[in-house]
Amino acid sequence: MGDRVIMHIDMNAFYASVVQHLDPRLRGRPVAVAGDPKRRNGIILAKSREAKAAGVKTAEAIWQAQQKCPSLVVVPPDYAAYKRYSRLARMICYDYTDLVEPFGLDESWLDLTGSLALLGGDALLVAEEISGRIKSELGLTASVGVSWNKVFAKLGSDTDPGDGIVAITRENYRSVAWPLPVSDLIYVGPATARKLHSAGYETIGDVAHAGDYFLTRRFGKIGPMLRAFARGEDASPVRPLDPARADVEYDVKGIGNGLTAPRDLASEADARALVWLLAESVTQRLREGRLRCRTVAVGVRRVGDLSGYSRQTTVKVPTCLTSEVANLALELIRGAQPLDAAHAIRAIHVRATSLVPMDVPLQPDLFGNAEKALRLERLDLAVDALRDRFGNRCVHRAVELTDEVMGGLDIKRDNTVHPVGFLR
Repeated sequence: MGDRVIMHIDMNAFYASVVQHLDPRLRGRPVAVAGDPKRRNGIILAKSREAKAAGVKTAEAIWQAQQKCPSLVVVPPDYAAYKRYSRLARMICYDYTDLVEPFGLDESWLDLTGSLALLGGDALLVAEEISGRIKSELGLTASVGVSWNKVFAKLGSDTDPGDGIVAITRENYRSVAWPLPVSDLIYVGPATARKLHSAGYETIGDVAHAGDYFLTRRFGKIGPMLRAFARGEDASPVRPLDPARADVEYDVKGIGNGLTAPRDLASEADARALVWLLAESVTQRLREGRLRCRTVAVGVRRVGDLSGYSRQTTVKVPTCLTSEVANLALELIRGAQPLDAAHAIRAIHVRATSLVPMDVPLQPDLFGNAEKALRLERLDLAVDALRDRFGNRCVHRAVELTDEVMGGLDIKRDNTVHPVGFLR
């Protein structure tokens, strides 16, 4: 049996390119998509090629970017547009295979092993056709990596400077992939790269020849996995995409949402308003997925030194109730710190994990708690139905209106749900 034919499509400068395509006046100009400074998330989220050439970097403050590039055009994010373009790009991919797996809004893997013969048999020509269609139909450019495995396919698209095709084959991977810095390998972040660097492992080829003892002792089970990636020994399948849902059919391990508060949260009332907003978004998505959770977790980042912490708790009966998740999250924060000006909070994240299907019946108990939970669940589902029809802001909880600024937010709408990571 022959090798698989895997492609990785990565749309270049995606957010900024969508903005430039929607507004022709911005084409050829340095553009940055950035948060809102008034909400204290005024950092660069994405930049166009022109802005990148001027030295603008992702995650730096807007004022820093404008110092480097005085002509920089700063625009707010439009997540609805990004999702629409992402879906349109994947619809192009469906014309070549039904095995399409998203990796963020702007990236996808394709498995053309079974369909390549029907497409002429030349993977590079197919890659050129897909890239050309994305450019002509959507006005965006894409880098394409082609290989026999997902890791090297992504490495190929990451290596391309833009709008090109890089093939990493069994014949050339030692000369193409192995000389690259180890930080280019998927799942080698800054911390892992520093550890490898301190031990003298600088390139992907170095990791490919690393010994078992070093990898296991320094990195645990992920060490041998990284070596396998470096050798091209990745056999993970491309998970198929359901075009009707525009989502990947694999288990969701957790649902979360976080936000940097528009102002310092210096009291319990302040924290409660944001926690309820976040819990509302998380539980609404739980119910949409017909899921309940057994674990509720919070992450907190403080004002000042931006230090943070996380806490979690387990519930006896799986839940998707907004009130229960919100109250548990608030209790976790209360138990970790005083809620006052001296311990002000800058950002909060609420997450639901240990998920179980909603179809699994709740265990009845002598006190009727399960029946009460089901009644409240039906109430939440009724509210969800109203929001689906009239928008998320048609129904508000009183606690969410205690803060004028946060009461005007639509956290669920503005939250971008990225597919789960490569490791599952």
